[in-house]
Amino acid sequence: MTPAVGPGDASPGADRSTDSYLPEHGNGGYRVLHYDLDLDYRVVSNRLAGRATITARAGQPLSRFSLDLGRFRVTDVRVDGRPAKFGHRPDKLRIKPERPIGYGATFKIEIRYAGSPVPISGRWGDIGWDELTDGALVAAQPIGAPSWFPCNDRPDDKATFLVTVTTTSPYTVLVTGDLVARRRRAGAITWIYERNEPTAPYLMSVQIGRYEQVELAPGRVIQRAAIPPRLRAPFRHDFGRHGEIMATLQRLFGPYPFREYVVVVADDDLDDPVEAQGMAVFGRNHVDGRRTHERLVVHELAHQWFGNSLTIADWRHIWLNEGFATYAEWLWSQFAGGPSANTHAARWHAWLRTRPANVAVANPGVDRMFDPVVYKRGALALHALRAKAGEKAFFALLRSWTAEYRHRTVTTAQFREHAARFTPESLDGLFATWLDRPALPPAPRVP
Repeated sequence: MTPAVGPGDASPGADRSTDSYLPEHGNGGYRVLHYDLDLDYRVVSNRLAGRATITARAGQPLSRFSLDLGRFRVTDVRVDGRPAKFGHRPDKLRIKPERPIGYGATFKIEIRYAGSPVPISGRWGDIGWDELTDGALVAAQPIGAPSWFPCNDRPDDKATFLVTVTTTSPYTVLVTGDLVARRRRAGAITWIYERNEPTAPYLMSVQIGRYEQVELAPGRVIQRAAIPPRLRAPFRHDFGRHGEIMATLQRLFGPYPFREYVVVVADDDLDDPVEAQGMAVFGRNHVDGRRTHERLVVHELAHQWFGNSLTIADWRHIWLNEGFATYAEWLWSQFAGGPSANTHAARWHAWLRTRPANVAVANPGVDRMFDPVVYKRGALALHALRAKAGEKAFFALLRSWTAEYRHRTVTTAQFREHAARFTPESLDGLFATWLDRPALPPAPRVP
């Protein structure tokens, strides 16, 4: 190994991101433009060998910089083709290039690494690459991307991706992105996926299993699924209205922001489904033939607009993902002949009254990022906005929001400014009471 780079050796700001909640995840000093990942994975032994080529642009002069990477053995690092000194301790790879990198320069990092991928441990449990009974999955929100590739693990550093995965031929490999090639050789298949839309590292995913691929729904947007063959019949019923759900969300939120949408059902139980860019991953326990979990189907699809195309610039803004996806559940319920959005709002407002009023939705704190209060109260804030702005203005606001910030990063302040354009009345009081203050306002109701 090349002589180590110590923790204090990085250029100023090059080891910490600007994220207020997770400053140790992500790195300053540069922005990633593109990731080219070439991976070889052995399912039986859970062994991953990788070569990452990362194209980045310096945002300051860099004599040293760092990337996030989990528990792998790094064997070689090069910057612009020249061997670089490096030091690696989970979960930081610190690099000192042979020559300093000037402000504004585009540079290329090549990293070879190998090992048995394991999830990243944190306050939310183990996140990232995980072994299944027969295969593997990646569910990386919010800190799991370094469990399988070196990256600048911050939500606001979106880049394009080319991901090549080789594994034994009985297994299907799905990666967030468009399949551009598949090559067979003795006993193995190489799968090549391209993600051309800017994508945060946590939204990249790999799914490996003995899957059958089926059409999810016809339509202009490609909708397909990868499922255990034995779940074909209950899956067909549980996801049978997916074409209608897609059409409804497009009417409400604007055009679907990617070329295709892929649902993966792992042949293991999962606590919760998880979204990735252009993909959602469910457990077999979410498929029961009774549409018990259809609201989760809607929730994960809604994240393709709110979270994936529009990605939060900082984890404090998580309500812009979860509040919107939760509200999409309520909207679909009413369209599908179930309880109205007003009914859902009243129900969850009553639930919130039973809980301590100690969370400010716009800044819940790192320990409460995924608290149900953020989800439900975030949705109630949108319902209150709809009641004040009116139907026409509210949905025009949402469609304009997704169009203007398509494939960009967003903040709560930007949403407030955007919403103010759609009503002559000030929204400052509404947002202050619903987003900034923990005290619960009266239940909103749409006329």
